[in-house]
Amino acid sequence: MNLENGARPAAIELIGVSKSFGPVKANSDIHLRVDKGTIHGIVGENGAGKSTLMSILYGFYQADSGEIRINGRPVEIRDSQEAIRLGIGMVHQHFMLVENFTVLENVLLGAEGGALLGKGKAEARAKLAALAREHGLEVDPDALISDLPVGAQQRVEILKALTRGAEILILDEPTGVLTPDEADQLFEVLKQLRAEGKTVLIITHKLREIMAITDSVSVMRQGKMVGTLRTAETSPDQLAEMMVGRRVLLKVEKGPANPGLPALTVENLTLRDGAGVERLKNVSLTLRRGEIVGIAGVAGNGQSELLEAIAGLRKPSSGRILLDGAPIPHDPRALRELRLAHIPEDRHKMGLVLKFETRENSILGYHLDHRYGGALLNNSAIEAECQSQMEAYDVRPPNSRLKTANFSGGNQQKIVLAREFERGPHVLLIGQPTRGVDIGAIEFIHRRIIEMRDAGKAILLVSVELDEIRALSDRVLVMFDGRIVGERPPETDERELGLLMAGVTGAGAGPGAGTSERGAA
Repeated sequence: MNLENGARPAAIELIGVSKSFGPVKANSDIHLRVDKGTIHGIVGENGAGKSTLMSILYGFYQADSGEIRINGRPVEIRDSQEAIRLGIGMVHQHFMLVENFTVLENVLLGAEGGALLGKGKAEARAKLAALAREHGLEVDPDALISDLPVGAQQRVEILKALTRGAEILILDEPTGVLTPDEADQLFEVLKQLRAEGKTVLIITHKLREIMAITDSVSVMRQGKMVGTLRTAETSPDQLAEMMVGRRVLLKVEKGPANPGLPALTVENLTLRDGAGVERLKNVSLTLRRGEIVGIAGVAGNGQSELLEAIAGLRKPSSGRILLDGAPIPHDPRALRELRLAHIPEDRHKMGLVLKFETRENSILGYHLDHRYGGALLNNSAIEAECQSQMEAYDVRPPNSRLKTANFSGGNQQKIVLAREFERGPHVLLIGQPTRGVDIGAIEFIHRRIIEMRDAGKAILLVSVELDEIRALSDRVLVMFDGRIVGERPPETDERELGLLMAGVTGAGAGPGAGTSERGAA
């Protein structure tokens, strides 16, 4: 049932808004009403048009047609400064903060010619402190951004918007880099803002969060608005079906693991970066065939360095990595020959060459394989195998000659997965398997990962999505500040895992708990 117009005045009304980029219609005849003093969610697959719509509302883009009304008044939003003058603030997924500036300096940034700076830094500091107290967003105004945890950095972004008089706050994927506790704290802040009459728009792919925090939710698909519902009257299953256009299996279905012999062993691994900073600190773990070991943690706590060290991309300062009992070579090509595959966390930087055709990307790292003719490439063999992979992994469109940059994020990820999964690996290192991937592709990727486990592969999984770690893993290791601070079964309470992710270790959750002695030979 679509949401009927409420009695309260609308903070935002979009009437027939359309936007095209060349032949691509990003938004098509969008109608949206957001009541004042509510938290409104917007969900949809990658490419559904959510970000374009919010960019129009914040002045980054101008609509080709249609009308925008703020508090009942038609407006033209030509740029972000106009949006700010109209009381609209936006907190981006990737924070717009200068890391070597203080909190106060970041809040003042962009308002140098405005009233805040003109009346003096002291008055700005007082206003910032008052807003922080009023909204439960306390943060040290003299702290450097680089010294703050991500949850505090997000509070700074919200304070920036509030100091500029925002009555409407747009948040893009606001919990993507937060621990569960930090997400809960954010939700309390948003509820308080709602109680004060502010209007909050949340763009997210996390349906659980939509159900927990929003009053109403709008669903977009292929550039169109397919429905707006009261959150209390819908369900994650219904929203997922509206997003994708078919029934989606949200729960990962898997049987119990059947772990075999150890495939990968990490012993007392320490790694320093180019500046001499320890990124890994005495890390030990064991991974067996036929199991998925998930590594949970807030981004930046050593998970990336661990995957890259095992994949031969970083040389450890000390410690050992053993593959089937033998020390590994620090050479990615040699490791591939030993049946170790790596799905990198950032597919654009490390997994694909976006200007290459799909068939070219399908053999990256494997181009010397005899199946492709060795040094003299056999294009027909490459083409045939690429087409087979695209069909098996439902890559759309199934065009092996299309440049990889022209595929959606989910289809790009499937291209990487197909290349690595179809080489018969014994050990799989998987980083952020569904980052930036829509809900339909997530279902497919999760199913493939479970199939690989059931085929006896040993899988080490890194994800910032705690729900994903818990759903896929047979054992969960938690990393904080370069150390493994605990091991837990996947059914462990989310709060307990969140505390470990924040470095709060209780009884039995110290560094020694992460050595995975249970998996030792």
